[in-house]
Amino acid sequence: MTASTDTASAASRRLRLGVSGLGRAFSLMLPTFLKEARIELVAACDPRETARAQFARDFNAPVYDDIDQLARDPRVEAIYIASPHQFHAEQTRVAARHGKHVLVEKPMALTVQECDAMIADCEQAGVYLIVGHCHSFDSPYLQARALIDSGDFGAVRMIHALNYTDFLYRPRRPEELMTEAGGGVVFSQAAHQVDVVRLLAGQRAVRVRAVMGRWDEARPTEGAYSALLWFENGAFASISYNGYGHFDSDEWCDWVGELGAPKDPADYGAARRRLAGVASADEEARLKNAATYGGPQYKAPASAGSGSSGGRHQHFGPVIVSCERADLRPLPDGLMVYGDMQRERRALPAPAVPRFEVIDELYAAIQHGEKPLHDGYWARATLEICLALLASGKTDSDVSLVLQ
Repeated sequence: MTASTDTASAASRRLRLGVSGLGRAFSLMLPTFLKEARIELVAACDPRETARAQFARDFNAPVYDDIDQLARDPRVEAIYIASPHQFHAEQTRVAARHGKHVLVEKPMALTVQECDAMIADCEQAGVYLIVGHCHSFDSPYLQARALIDSGDFGAVRMIHALNYTDFLYRPRRPEELMTEAGGGVVFSQAAHQVDVVRLLAGQRAVRVRAVMGRWDEARPTEGAYSALLWFENGAFASISYNGYGHFDSDEWCDWVGELGAPKDPADYGAARRRLAGVASADEEARLKNAATYGGPQYKAPASAGSGSSGGRHQHFGPVIVSCERADLRPLPDGLMVYGDMQRERRALPAPAVPRFEVIDELYAAIQHGEKPLHDGYWARATLEICLALLASGKTDSDVSLVLQ
């Protein structure tokens, strides 16, 4: 992989991108857009007037109340859909009907039927549908996949992935604590973990068995899970996630956080402390909005000329891939290869642009007609597994997969 600054010089033009939803997901992608020479932000829509006003100031660009107005803007050629989960399906279909390519945040949708409709509308309109950011875009996992594809280490036999965070205790809107509305750790976090192990396994998943953790009545959704996934070649993966805010698995990643920046262990418990004084769901939602783009506590990312990742790549917790002749461990700055007789650290160049891999895939598709990996069919397969996790947890049984 090469950083986007290496490819930007070869880019013949900038991709004119509109944004639907100026919330948390957009805030996380904004450093990419600010640094990425292949992207120009030309318009946005959001229901919050404060967010629209800030975007208009920051980018001297038109803003709209809804996706239909944004999709009608002739300058926009692709739309980044960063709205809450429950709006992904309809907004993708609106964008496609107006002939706009789509980059939609994970999860792609909340039902397989919605995924099918999104895929059909984009195919009928002749536009690309790419789903991300998911952590399977991250360079350490892509490099691990390249090493597996080399054949030097034999076939993948087992994958173990885990992540312990404070996810459930970050300020949430009410629907983010309702599973049926796309809340909880399965839709938001398993989508990352499932994507990563699917990429590394390189095989169709065929069966899932899972257990769910719902341990806080005040936050009535899944806050943890563990699952086994079996693949058609006999390989299997164990995935575990705990968002209840005690142990932090970034301790096992040299205190490099999910976004590639260093973390201070002294911040332990900060999420729970922040919620301690919140008296109602409405107050919690206001607390979240206050720190989101356009809110009074929002902090703009570092300028385009300065690094924002601390020289590390993004990641999603400790992962070990067991091949026939080696174990591979992706790290925030490279990979460890544990062979038969020796171990070796293979460094990766620091990313000049965070999440440049997403733009690589989007730009290659729209500008050069290259088929994206993270298309609608890929993301539908990931959603099928996420839904299977929930179903298995309810029925205490294996769930077979048919859409892989």
